[in-house]
Amino acid sequence: MKYYICLLLSIVTCFAQAKNKPQAGLTIFKANDPKIQYTGRIDFTNPLKPRFWSPAVYIQAKFKGTSCAIMLNDEVLYGNSHNYVEVAIDNQQPVRLQTTGKTNVIEVAKNLPNGVHTITICKDTESGIGYLEFTGIKCAQLLPMPAKPIRKIEYIGDSITCGSSLDMTGIQCGGGKWYDQHNAYMSYGPLTSRALNAQYVLSSVSGIGLIHSCCDMKIVMPQVFDKVNMRTDSIKWNFNKYQPDVVTVCLGQNDGVQDSTAFCSAYVKFLGDIRNHYPKADIVCLTSPMGDSTLTPVLKKYITAINNHVNQTGDQKVTHYFYSKRYFHGCGTHPDMAEHKEMADELTAYLKQLKKW
Repeated sequence: MKYYICLLLSIVTCFAQAKNKPQAGLTIFKANDPKIQYTGRIDFTNPLKPRFWSPAVYIQAKFKGTSCAIMLNDEVLYGNSHNYVEVAIDNQQPVRLQTTGKTNVIEVAKNLPNGVHTITICKDTESGIGYLEFTGIKCAQLLPMPAKPIRKIEYIGDSITCGSSLDMTGIQCGGGKWYDQHNAYMSYGPLTSRALNAQYVLSSVSGIGLIHSCCDMKIVMPQVFDKVNMRTDSIKWNFNKYQPDVVTVCLGQNDGVQDSTAFCSAYVKFLGDIRNHYPKADIVCLTSPMGDSTLTPVLKKYITAINNHVNQTGDQKVTHYFYSKRYFHGCGTHPDMAEHKEMADELTAYLKQLKKW
């Protein structure tokens, strides 16, 4: 009887060990492997578990083989929030995936042509859904990535810039959690950057404003702009790590119609803060793409006055762009995925002209 019990325990142990081993022929490459590229506001305090909150933080790697898996830790904020990520192989049609627990090993590619492939992993959800930690990648062989694009853009904004409420491919509006329609990868900023062969960073929080945020939120953008985790106003960001060529500012939707002196003064001060961090960047002030017939004319008036003022006081690298129409066919009158593409097309054309790209 002892023999059979020992044999049974041995089999169980083998199964448990096999479950935690990589698939045959695959190697685990840890998060600190120099061949892995990171872009965005990331906390590298633990290089084996780089932690990030913001939407559209993205990780890229080049691998050889026919399959690939990624390893992610999720904060599981409030015990029930699960982040979404977008995964694209060889710049083909991306797939949106959701974590299921605190530790996740997700097979993202199989039965690929046996050769060299590039993977992009992008955080689709924002700071309010909690952090992700990237812990590694499983593949047959990891290869060096080419240098990142030279061009860099940063997009400052609210839920529109986050890519909130745009993706109804899985869960329709009104269903699931409030973040189930988030898709930062397909929002106007990353779409614009990919069209211009530029890196991208989204410095955005749903509900945030310049001087007034919605939903009883206690923070405003100028307060948290220098943080890694903007939603909880924590962990100082080192601006030397990412110096953009262009910064766009898309705020005002959550402020609503405010006193002109208060709003314009705060906007001018915030532009000064941005300029201090990014002395060489072009700064483009945008109207809210979902602004209605009451808000949009006011924002146009305020932004025009702000732009004229900062130009006259010496900053000639501040300009503005007004969206051609209202985009509001996503959830909660946000722009939907098709409209984000239209918005990106508008902004891409403007930036091409501005930067001669």
